[in-house]
This record gives sequence, structure tokens and C-alpha cells, in this order.
Amino acid sequence: MSTPRHTFAQLCAAVTAALPVLLAAPAAVAAPQAPPPSTAIGGERLGIPGVQVSPLAGAPALPTDLTGQSWIVSDATSGDVLAAYNPHLRLPPASTLKILFADTVLPKFDRNAVHRVADEEIQNIGAGSSLVGIKENLDYRVEDLWRGVFLSSGNDAVHVLAHMNGGIQPTVNEMQARAEALQARDTKVISPDGYDMDGQLSSAYDLSLFARSGLRNPDFRGYCATRDAMFPGAVDKNTGQRGSFGIANTDRLLGRYPGLIGVKNGTTTNAGSTFVGAAERNGRTLLVTVMHPASYQRVYDETAELLDWGFAAAGKVQPVGRLVDEKPAGGDEPTGQAGGTAGVPAPPPHASPTAGRAAAGAAGDDGPGLGTWSAVLVGAVVAAGAVVALRRRTAGRAGD
Repeated sequence: MSTPRHTFAQLCAAVTAALPVLLAAPAAVAAPQAPPPSTAIGGERLGIPGVQVSPLAGAPALPTDLTGQSWIVSDATSGDVLAAYNPHLRLPPASTLKILFADTVLPKFDRNAVHRVADEEIQNIGAGSSLVGIKENLDYRVEDLWRGVFLSSGNDAVHVLAHMNGGIQPTVNEMQARAEALQARDTKVISPDGYDMDGQLSSAYDLSLFARSGLRNPDFRGYCATRDAMFPGAVDKNTGQRGSFGIANTDRLLGRYPGLIGVKNGTTTNAGSTFVGAAERNGRTLLVTVMHPASYQRVYDETAELLDWGFAAAGKVQPVGRLVDEKPAGGDEPTGQAGGTAGVPAPPPHASPTAGRAAAGAAGDDGPGLGTWSAVLVGAVVAAGAVVALRRRTAGRAGD
């Protein structure tokens, strides 16, 4: 039988043997990870990797050709999640992050208000950004700016509205606070327009929360359902008259999928394609979010397939989770203990404080016990991992 000291010696040897391997690890980027089931917002099953669905009698089979790294089908009214695949996987959201931007900023300004754009408001926009074509020193109505956001996914329109809201960073801060109020724990906001930035992440679950909240605003719903519009152009130097030009919604399902309300698409080179779509049929509104399928067109095809499945499966599947409600203003902090599929609270995400004290007390008066030394050794492993991460980060930036 092993003694504590013998076990400790074995642990030391194992860590010593592992350190060279850790330090020599290749500079590969770790795959995004979903949270463990016990901490998954919306229910335990939403934190389990793989497809989650609970079919009842007569339920249709899910599509078999799905390539998205993450997707979710939910009822926008009840919040029931009908099926999901890695819904809490944190991935770059691209322009679908504009859903959160709109949910945060849209209620603040009268749609008929007029704003004159200053030159600095359309500076420092990321290279290759999608633009609606805003010009400095010209007046724009707020509703035109929002059409630029929803139809053209214009980062210039986002920047102007963000400056109207107090600036880029204050708007980012408000968006992060809004995400936290919606209990969207997978989201980290760095840019208001969704432009690729290191560390900017969200999830299919969170994007569905943002869309569900946004669709409660009639203006939001109206903008995302608009297929085309005229946008203010430049002033003709000869006539002094201001022109206009047509813009069209880049959502390829809008007007093609029956009952589609819209919401938002997003595509960047680094993030791939992402789409959040809402559709209404026979009084039921479904939300589907698909992140990072095999190709640009697949994001629309797979959204349509999942919407078809969701409408056919309504009432024939047991929910596997739910879209949680917004945290009440001034209420207690959300615990993360969302109910499971049967309404049973998930296990607590943290160890009991009394358990921690018991472990510490087990050392007695003989100095640090096995638990303490194990923590020290684990710290050494973590430090080694940090060195590896630093090397990876350095290698990744070398080609920028």
C-alpha cells in the first residue's frame, strides 16, 4: 500500500517527466472548448459535446449533412432548445456580433434624428471591412444608419453610431455589460462591429440570446427583415442636389425561405461564416444559429435545413435545454445554475468551501500535506503551460 510520501514522490516524478514535453510542445493553436456540463447556461445537456436531441414518437430525423462546428435550434417565444450541437463552443462571431450591438444601442436614438458625420467617426475601420458608403460632413438619419448596419453590414455605420453613443470603447463596454445581463457568458466583445480581433468570441447559444432579445424591439425586427432600401449618397457638385443609391440585404435566405424574419449573417476570412436566422410559421417563431460550416453557402443551406426540421419537430421532441431569460435589473447575480431538461438544477460549478477546508486540515501539524504539494506541482505545470502559450503566441504573430 502506497504511503502519502510515496505517492508524492510518484507525483514529482510524473511532473518532472512531463515538463520537457510541455516545453517542447509544437506551436499549435488549441481548439475552442465548450464549458463543462455542470456550468453550462441553459441546462446540463447544452454543455455536453455532440448532438443533443430527445425525440418523441413521430419526430423527424435531424439532417445528416450538417458541417457547422456549432449550431442550435430554439423556440424564440418559449426559449425551449429543440436540438443543439456544441452550442456553447466559443468561436469568432464575425458580423453576427452586430446583433448585440443593435440590441444595446438601437433603443437609444430616435429613428428620425439627424446626425452630421465627422471625419474621425469613419476612421480606423478595419481593412477589408464591409461598408455601406458613409461620407464625412454629410447628414444621415438614424434609421438610414441602421439600414446600413443590417442590410450592408456596414462597419462604417456601426462606427458612426458608436461615436454617437459616446465612442468605440464605451460602446464595447456597454455591449459586454449587455451580454452579461442576458447571461451570455461565452461572449467577449472587443470591437462593436464583429471585425476579427484577437480574443473576440461568442457562441451559437449566446448569439441566439442576442437575437431573441433584439426581436422584441419592433425597429430591430423591421430592419433585419428589410430586403432593400435607398441610402443617402454624395452631393452633386454641379447641381448641389444630394443623390442616393440602392442597398440590398446580404442575408441570402431573406425572401427565399418561407416566413423568414431575417436577423444577421457574418463572414470573415479568419472567422468563417456564421448565420442567425429567425422564421415564423403557423404562429411559431424559431431561431437557428449556425457557426463555421464547411463553406459560405453551407451556412444558409444548413440554417434552412434546421429550420425545416424545427418546424416539423415542434411538439415531437423533448427540449434539451432553454434560452435563459435576461437577468432582472438590480437583481442578484445569475448563478449559472440553469435548470436541466427536467427542471432539475444542475450541480454547483464550484467545490464546497467546507471541502476545501477539510483538504487543508488533512495535513495536520507536520507541515504541508500531499494536497498542498500537489497544488504547488500543478502550479509548476500551469507555469510551464504559460511558457508554451507564450511561445505559441509569439510564433503566431511572427507572420503578421
